[in-house]
Amino acid sequence: MRVVFAGTPPFAARALEAILAAGHDVPLVLTQPDRPSGRGLHSTASAVATLAGDHALPVEKPLTLKDPAAHEGLTRARADVMVVAAYGLLLPAAVLAIPRQGCLNIHASLLPRWRGAAPIQRAILAGDHETGICIMRMGEGLDTGPVLLERRTPIEPGDTTGSLTDRLAAIGASAIVDALSRLDTLEAKPQDDSLATYAQKVRKLESRLDWGASNEQVCRAIRAFNPSPGAETRLGELVLKVWRGSVQAGSGEPGRILACEAGRLVVAAGSGAVGLEEIQKPGGKRLTAAEFLRGTRLEKGAFFTSP
Repeated sequence: MRVVFAGTPPFAARALEAILAAGHDVPLVLTQPDRPSGRGLHSTASAVATLAGDHALPVEKPLTLKDPAAHEGLTRARADVMVVAAYGLLLPAAVLAIPRQGCLNIHASLLPRWRGAAPIQRAILAGDHETGICIMRMGEGLDTGPVLLERRTPIEPGDTTGSLTDRLAAIGASAIVDALSRLDTLEAKPQDDSLATYAQKVRKLESRLDWGASNEQVCRAIRAFNPSPGAETRLGELVLKVWRGSVQAGSGEPGRILACEAGRLVVAAGSGAVGLEEIQKPGGKRLTAAEFLRGTRLEKGAFFTSP
C-alpha cells in the first residue's frame, strides 16, 4: 500500500520501521519541526525524521495542518492510507479526507479508556492492571473513532512510563502492520462513549510527590513520571528526583524519614511508607539509596516535603 506516515517520538519511529520492513511504499512522512534539546539546546530532529532520513524518504515538518498549503504534499502523495502515531498535531477534516482509505491512529490505550495525550502515564497513575494498543479509524473527535484492532498487555508492578512505552511501541508496530494487511476485512467497532476517560497532558506540577497520598499512589507517581519529567521531592534546600520507589510497611507523619541506615531510606506516606531506591541530586547522577546515604547526612525524623 501507499502509506503516508505522521509521527514524532521513538514510539512512532518503531511503527514506521515496521511499515517499511513489511514492504509498504511510504511516499511522505510528516513530523514535528526540529526542537531544541540537550544542555546546549541544539536543534534536534525527531526520531521519525531521523529514521525517514536514513531511508531517504520525503519529510515535511509543518507547524500546522490547518493551512491548505500544508495539504499539497499529502495530495501529491496519492496515499491509500495515512497512519498516525503520537504526531502532535490535530488533523482537520480536509486532511482526514485526502487518503483513499482514510486515516488510522496507533493509540496506546484500550479505548475508550484514556483518550488523549498521555494515556500511558494516566494508566499507571490510576493503578490500571492492563493497557494495550488500539488501531483506530480517525475522525474529527479526540480519539473517538471506531476501533479496528486491539492488542492487550498487563501493566507489571515495576513498569515505568519508559518501560511500558517501549513495550507498547513494539506491540503497536506489529498491530499496524497486521491492520494494514487486513484493512479491507477488519470490522470497525464503535466506542462506547459512556465509558470514556481522558488522559490530559502531564503538567510539570504533577511531578511533585505528595507525601500525604498513600504509599501505593506515591509509588505510582514515581513510575508514571519516569523518565519524564521525573518525580520530585524536597529535602531541606535540595530538590531531588526520585526514579525508583517501593511500597513499605510503616507509619508516621507524611514525609517523615522512618529509616536511613544500612542502605535503606524509608519515608512515611499518608498511609504506609515508601522506600526510596534511586535518587538524584541536582546536577548529579542517579544514586541507589545506599550511595545517596553515604554522601548525604540524614537524621531519622527529618522530613521530605513537596517542592
